[in-house]
Amino acid sequence: MEMKGFPTSADIYLELDGRKVAVVQSYTARASKSSQSVEAFGESEPVATIEGQKKYTLELTRLYATDDAVSDGINFYDLRDFFLVICKPDRKIIYSGCEWSTIHEEGQLNAMVAEKITVVASKRIETRA
Repeated sequence: MEMKGFPTSADIYLELDGRKVAVVQSYTARASKSSQSVEAFGESEPVATIEGQKKYTLELTRLYATDDAVSDGINFYDLRDFFLVICKPDRKIIYSGCEWSTIHEEGQLNAMVAEKITVVASKRIETRA
């Protein structure tokens, strides 16, 4: 069995208008949904559960803007409705409708690196490679 390599930062990236605007060193993903119980009079337990809306929260660590993004004047604070793409050896995961909720920077002024960005995505799609 051939072992595939570990993902590199080129395998996790932000995409805006079809262009790669930043590479991401690592991430953690959390999915949640607002499900509700359906209760019926006289029953001691819920009779059903209704699936609610899903929400995806991702913590991205060490983001580097691409040269194209820097030359176009794009910065992390301007990003709206972007994609997060995660390429794994056997599949690709795409989070769409992304908006950042927090940005944590360290270091030099005007450096196109962010330490941590928290992203909220509206959709998650998984495709087989």
